Amino acid sequence: MTSPADRRGWLSVLSVALGSFVLVLSEFLPIGLLPAIADDLHVGIGTAGLMVVFTGLTGAVAAPVVTVATSRLDRRTVLLGLTVLLVVADALAALAPTFWVLLVARMLLGVGIGGFWAIGAGIAGRLVPPASVIRATSLITAGVSVATVVSLPLGAFVSSLASWRLAFVIGGALGIVALVLQLAMLPRIPSVQRVRFATLGGLLRVQRARVGLIATAFLFVAQFAAYTYVAPYLQESVRVGPDTVTLALLVFGVAGIAGNFVSGVTLSRNVIGTIGVSKIVLAAAVVLLPLAAHSVVGVFVLLVVWGFVWGALPLGTQTWMSTASPGGSESGLALFVTTIQLAIAAGSVVGGVAVTGFGLAADFWFAGAVAVIGAVVLLSLGSRRSSAVPEVAPAPATGPVATAAAD
Repeated sequence: MTSPADRRGWLSVLSVALGSFVLVLSEFLPIGLLPAIADDLHVGIGTAGLMVVFTGLTGAVAAPVVTVATSRLDRRTVLLGLTVLLVVADALAALAPTFWVLLVARMLLGVGIGGFWAIGAGIAGRLVPPASVIRATSLITAGVSVATVVSLPLGAFVSSLASWRLAFVIGGALGIVALVLQLAMLPRIPSVQRVRFATLGGLLRVQRARVGLIATAFLFVAQFAAYTYVAPYLQESVRVGPDTVTLALLVFGVAGIAGNFVSGVTLSRNVIGTIGVSKIVLAAAVVLLPLAAHSVVGVFVLLVVWGFVWGALPLGTQTWMSTASPGGSESGLALFVTTIQLAIAAGSVVGGVAVTGFGLAADFWFAGAVAVIGAVVLLSLGSRRSSAVPEVAPAPATGPVATAAAD
């Protein structure tokens, strides 16, 4: 029977999960709005695309900076502040009179994203009993999958019916809902570790952390080298129309949501096995896509497989990194977020070079090869004795968990 303390813990997790959803939704909204924004603010499409780049690069810098700067503060206060920043960023974007003001809004959002994923993504262990941590974390990271599914069609739909600014109003309104839930549900979560930049640098001397960061970099370079060009692949190679492209991306996203929750079970049994197998299956699906271009059904099957294993991988690599830091999870997750943001940018750029120079098929084969290298790194180096999970002193329980223990 679930106790009131456990229920409150899960409601707290839900409030953080909604925050993760709105952050990622706001990050990807401009992809479906680029033409409308470029036309309204009188900039080129390429210039408008800087909104996505600036957000990612700011997030890469913000993750370690926010972690260090706020390491003495109650984590509830920090999460609430980052959610407020999200609301301000979306409000400023909705009201931006010029493109440069819009870029400032996107950079503010980048700070929120970097800080949230460095702190909020690992907060589940402070909110629910130890046996439920991976399931609770999978709920938080599910916000990424759901937002990825919703953001592109929502942006395109809003842009077709009203001003692009309405999309950011919707994002800000959802951010306010998340803020209210967090105010009501999140308990005090005292800081348990002072993090310095030297702490982050010292983490690189831990083999388990190095392996995790390298494997993560290979994974996200591979994913975004291929995923960035899924729509052109479907249009040019498979020769399907815009409606089918939208359906394919929706199917990919839904499969990712399923993979995220299934991995919450498999990761509790075998972390390295779940990540390694998922990477290899991802590589196989990506490599086979160009060969299956003649069959729409075959392409959809491969997209389901790809989406499913991709849904498992962010949670898997995050779980790995949260156990890599001898002092706790936040320092590991700060470097993890920075690595992800830089790898996303690198994957998109390298993928573009591959497509321009050698074609779409070559890009997908390149991405598959990078994913395999990442799997080999993880399986060969991650299983060594020196990569064993370090001993971590348990954080003092607070909020609903402490109440349950006291009962």
